[in-house]
Amino acid sequence: MIVTVVAVPDGDTARISVAEARHRLATDPFLLLGVELPEEEGPAVDPVVRRLGLDDTDLEWFGRQDASPRAEFLGDTAGFVVPVVHEGGVAYVHALASDRYLLIVHWGRRAGLERAVTAQVRRERPHDPVATLFLLLQEALTTFRRAAVDALLQVEELEDDMFEARRPEQIYRLSQLRRRSAVLHHALLPYLQGIDEVITRRMMSRDFPADRQRLAQEFQRAGRLVLADIESLQDATRRAFASYGSLVAGEQNGVINRLAIVSVIFLPLSFLTGFFGMNFEFLTNRLETRDEFWLLAVGLQLVAVLGSLFLLHRSRIWRRLRDDD
Repeated sequence: MIVTVVAVPDGDTARISVAEARHRLATDPFLLLGVELPEEEGPAVDPVVRRLGLDDTDLEWFGRQDASPRAEFLGDTAGFVVPVVHEGGVAYVHALASDRYLLIVHWGRRAGLERAVTAQVRRERPHDPVATLFLLLQEALTTFRRAAVDALLQVEELEDDMFEARRPEQIYRLSQLRRRSAVLHHALLPYLQGIDEVITRRMMSRDFPADRQRLAQEFQRAGRLVLADIESLQDATRRAFASYGSLVAGEQNGVINRLAIVSVIFLPLSFLTGFFGMNFEFLTNRLETRDEFWLLAVGLQLVAVLGSLFLLHRSRIWRRLRDDD
């Protein structure tokens, strides 16, 4: 377990031992700690809060990799499992905040949120751990917004490319982007619903400070905007799939129109060939000269072909096919 302390408000970072972290958690009035756990850490290891000397009552989920997104207020502390978009996937960061400290826990380097939060601390200079907590929550929302906007731009570029030249790999890429939008929505929606319920209950309390109400309202507003961005991404992927289907249908209609033209030309020829190929008495006994052959066998076929071309030229099918080309 690697423990990093962030100096507030300067934002300088330093690694400290677990024993020093326990001591500072008990004495410092404002402490920001980051804890990096190894990926392979198993369930037999003591919980993080217990190793840091904190009360682990009602916090059995804190520091567990299988914990689902949540937000809980436990007296004078608040615990969160925050989803974060990192390296194309969704990772989870655990946060525990009180009036004196903010503890951030993640695994390996999957969710490098500490650097972003440290930069926000230097810029915003929060006055207490709760304000720092909302900086963390806002930064997590920012990762979702960036991922949604980036995917939305890719969908629009693919849609433009489709109208220039349709290729099979485009539908595969669209499927990946649609799956990405579903992953983002599935990770963010239950988290925002849970945190909204908790924040709403806290804001109804008379002893909830006004400055924290403002921070909570700003977070809720930002969460709704990010969720709207993800839903816009989902709509864009559906629209792109519909556009791809329309292009395929248009090409199929063109093929069917060409087949219809060929059928109109060759069906009369097939009929004449079949009719004059019959061995009935009139053909075998009366039509014997070369002139009759050219007149009936070839002349009728030319008339049928020219008549079919004239009808096609005057019909909508020919004009539609010409306009498509």
